[in-house]
Amino acid sequence: MSSAPFILDLRSYDRDTRRHQHDYHQLVLPVAGELQMQIGVREGRVHSRQAAIIGAGEDHAFAGAADNRFIVADIPVALAPLLQRLPAFIDIDDSLGRYIAFLQTELEQGGSQVVRRQMLLLLLELLSARFDAAPALDRRVRAAQVWIDEHLDAPVTQAQLAAVAHVSPRQLRALFHESLAMTPQQYLLERRMQAAWALLESGDLSIQRIAERVGYSSLAAFSDRFRRHFGKSPRYFRSALPPA
Repeated sequence: MSSAPFILDLRSYDRDTRRHQHDYHQLVLPVAGELQMQIGVREGRVHSRQAAIIGAGEDHAFAGAADNRFIVADIPVALAPLLQRLPAFIDIDDSLGRYIAFLQTELEQGGSQVVRRQMLLLLLELLSARFDAAPALDRRVRAAQVWIDEHLDAPVTQAQLAAVAHVSPRQLRALFHESLAMTPQQYLLERRMQAAWALLESGDLSIQRIAERVGYSSLAAFSDRFRRHFGKSPRYFRSALPPA
């Protein structure tokens, strides 16, 4: 097996069947063509309406068919333990399909690894929501998560979160890092940005109102943070929506 850091990129595969395993999770999302796969004892295809999830350490074989292209994410186990519990092959609904198309555009245009990591974290959140596969967490971390999720529109401090979890701020940071590979403040930022992206996709609220919903009284501050997080402004996401 081989180890790898987080990677998100575009790949193509030839017709020769290859078999291996690795000690990181892998997502294979369709862009064009098909990929025949066997993951453990399960056989399937990655195509326009289906993606594949390969758990760390799982033996798998694959072969491309004609011209093909896929978004592939190599993900350290610590970043997404939930992937080990998801099905090997998953259906792609319209919302997930739109996000995959957005990922493709961003990858084709280049961009930093920081932006790619943020895009991947949102993708993992979408998958978790669809399959109700949130990993079992330390109850103290989960208590802080729930409190954050219910107060995205309000100021949140380390002291508040520590009190909710009944630990010290230092202990809470250590627990979050162990469980989620991020700090409580990073989790808060991720949740705010993910919520903002979902609200932009729904198309119902103004960008100013969305900013307020995720804890920003200043539209300029929200727009700047959103752009740094995803590499695009909120208006880009709003203008990219198909007409109703």
